[in-house]
Amino acid sequence: MQKPSLPKGTRDFGPIQMARRNFILDSIKETFQLFGFSQIETPAMENLNTLTGKYGDEGDQLLFKILNSGDYLKKVSDADLTAGYQTTLPKVSEKGLRYDLTVPFARFVVMNRNELSFPFKRYQIQPVWRADRPQKGRYREFYQCDADVVGTDSLLCEAEIILMIRSVFKKLKLEDYSIKINNRKVLTGISEAIGEAGKEGPLCVAIDKLDKIGWEKVKEELSERGFGTSSIEKLAPLVHLEADQAGKLSFLKEFLASSEVGLEGVRELEEVFQILKAMGESLDFVDLDIMLARGLSYYTGAIFEVKVNHVSIGSVSGGGRYDNLTGVFGLKGVSGVGFSFGVDRLYDVLEELGLFPDDQLQSTKVLLAHFDAQAYSYAMGLLQKIREAGIKAELYPDVTKMKKQLDFASKKAIPYVAICGDEEIKTGTVSLKNLDTGEQEQLSMEACLERLKD
Repeated sequence: MQKPSLPKGTRDFGPIQMARRNFILDSIKETFQLFGFSQIETPAMENLNTLTGKYGDEGDQLLFKILNSGDYLKKVSDADLTAGYQTTLPKVSEKGLRYDLTVPFARFVVMNRNELSFPFKRYQIQPVWRADRPQKGRYREFYQCDADVVGTDSLLCEAEIILMIRSVFKKLKLEDYSIKINNRKVLTGISEAIGEAGKEGPLCVAIDKLDKIGWEKVKEELSERGFGTSSIEKLAPLVHLEADQAGKLSFLKEFLASSEVGLEGVRELEEVFQILKAMGESLDFVDLDIMLARGLSYYTGAIFEVKVNHVSIGSVSGGGRYDNLTGVFGLKGVSGVGFSFGVDRLYDVLEELGLFPDDQLQSTKVLLAHFDAQAYSYAMGLLQKIREAGIKAELYPDVTKMKKQLDFASKKAIPYVAICGDEEIKTGTVSLKNLDTGEQEQLSMEACLERLKD
């Protein structure tokens, strides 16, 4: 007999997990809708030529490819196999699973541009897949919750991303976190200022690993990527800079004095902060991190990463501005900015901190229990009345011992049991038992409904 198992990096979600996930998702949806975002969905699979080349070399390696149906090897020759996977792949696979929701969104915008009103604000909550090495907080299948705005260059959008993150975290009762922000133009300016103009891509890929491997290992990687020793030494003061927000901005203006694009990035960061102040908002939880890189190659302006402090999980949200993403699909000049919540990582954070509310686990408010077949029929007549009152209710489906029915309610965390017997049938009442306190009282149907609503 085959032992059932799950692919590595994937998980089942039982009733408790789903109730908790829905608590997170509902908090995020409410916030997205409050800020004027509309929901869309895109297919789980995309054409490989839609996905490849959008996430950098390392991202392309993590794409799950789907074998062509039928005899997928029929177009492959021995020479193709000898030449390697880059020659063979296009002949055996034309599609891949989504790596994120941003690239499919860009494809959606281009294909539907004549029907959309710009600026277009959308949110999307769907699973994505990455052929990564599974570990705590990192899965091969996981949900993302994206919110993006396309069709405007306004930095109001960046400021509202910060506000949305803070709104969601307030709903989730997270009080110790950092919204790290930087600008890709600043990183381009840094590459120019250290004498490595045009190499901001490799620079970002390397320094994106600072938190994981440390400065010494990043220096080795930069050296392997062709960065000179003097350039790496010039980068060191930025890595070790300790200053408040004003101090960092001042340092950047001096460091990037020779880079026009770098100074433009600094001005954009300052404008985002000024917009927040003009809206009457503080800069609480906002951390200007000039070494924040985020390896995805399509970012061109602001970049975000959110970490909850004092937990074992990495980042739980991230995003940024992209000016050219729709351009690769034939629609140029459409700027966009967006961010994503990692639901699975947020789940792990809330579980680690014990922040899930108990009432989210409750699927049923009252169980109708019965002593015999006659009481079962009586309870059946009450069931729909309770549901019509908007109260989640179920009827125990078998005629069995009362203890078994009460045990069932306890295991499902159902707080109330409405017991039906001869006395209740005779008087047209129910005996409502509170399983938390053990109290039981005989009530009319109207009084029972009022009690359950309270």
